[in-house]
Amino acid sequence: MGISHYIKEIGRGKDGARALSREQATDLFGQVLDGGLTDLEIGAFCLAMRIKGETAAEMAGFLDATRARLQLVPAGERPVVVLPSYNGARKLPVLTPLLALLLAREGLPVLVHGTATESSRVTAQNVLLALDIPALTAIRTIANGEVCFASTELLCPGLKRLLDVRRVVGLRNPAHSLVKLMAPCAGPSLVVSSYTHPEYAVSMAATFALMESNALLLRGTEGEVVADPRRAPQMTAYLHGQPQVVQEAHAGPLAAVPELPKEIDVETTAAYTQDVLAGRKPVPAPIAQQVEHILRITHRIATHTAAHSPAHV
Repeated sequence: MGISHYIKEIGRGKDGARALSREQATDLFGQVLDGGLTDLEIGAFCLAMRIKGETAAEMAGFLDATRARLQLVPAGERPVVVLPSYNGARKLPVLTPLLALLLAREGLPVLVHGTATESSRVTAQNVLLALDIPALTAIRTIANGEVCFASTELLCPGLKRLLDVRRVVGLRNPAHSLVKLMAPCAGPSLVVSSYTHPEYAVSMAATFALMESNALLLRGTEGEVVADPRRAPQMTAYLHGQPQVVQEAHAGPLAAVPELPKEIDVETTAAYTQDVLAGRKPVPAPIAQQVEHILRITHRIATHTAAHSPAHV
């Protein structure tokens, strides 16, 4: 059918563009993901949305279209903790694998998903591989106490193609926000999500509320969803879309600076992760707090799920 009629609405510039309904956004994004459009149409969509910005209803529609095309992780015994990892290390070591393994040690099933969006950064995927956790080759149930890594391409090839557009045009597009919001699970889950700029916190909060999501939202560490090991950020839980601040941002001087690796390469980061897990080095306090919050939130999700299961209705 083509998307020119949608481009006409969203491509009128920052002040003249019109927002799409959730249903229109679902149709538009579904066509983008399905691979039947020209490169020119895809580029026009990406640039138009970059200039206009997404409304919560549009992002909800994009998520609806994506979910219909995702390979969903089957439900297990406990809610799956979902850790999107798309930024990698820039100045600090990427500690998303450490967060994942600390959660798994508490008995939670953990899904890390991502793809490299910048060639120069160290990714969580490579650190996990160094820790003997290779990427999945097929989607399956995640056991309690297990960490799995799924590439974006495995979850949804069309989404990976859209992320790769950044390498051509040099700009983010809606896919870069969407991957931090989506819940690729067939059963209960908790999406741990992060933002880098305050305006994204507002838009992501609105989307979580509209989608009635279970999520934990915080300011990311160089774009990653793990808490900054030096200073705890504010963390807001969303239970069925209802927000609650569970961690206030740390203010004032630091009492102590955690001992972090000076290098951010894969081998050094993997060795540091192993040292923390073995107790040879302490868990940075903000990450330990994040783990505790996630444990409490997943317990509440599990309790709510059990109370509303057919056996209890």
